[in-house]
Amino acid sequence: MQHYPQAVENYTNTCLVMGFVNLLWIMIAIWAWKGFVAALLLSATVYHAIKWLDLRLARTRL
Repeated sequence: MQHYPQAVENYTNTCLVMGFVNLLWIMIAIWAWKGFVAALLLSATVYHAIKWLDLRLARTRL
């Protein structure tokens, strides 16, 4: 007798929202601890790291 996998709920939106919430509170904590410039530099670093990973992934898919 074969058992097929059951359909599961899609938690993509929940995961994205929680990721945003976690990044937001971390940035607010860094802003309160080190100041606006440190939070801005960390945000720029994270942005560039994501863009670099996106370009690397796009190159490997070719």
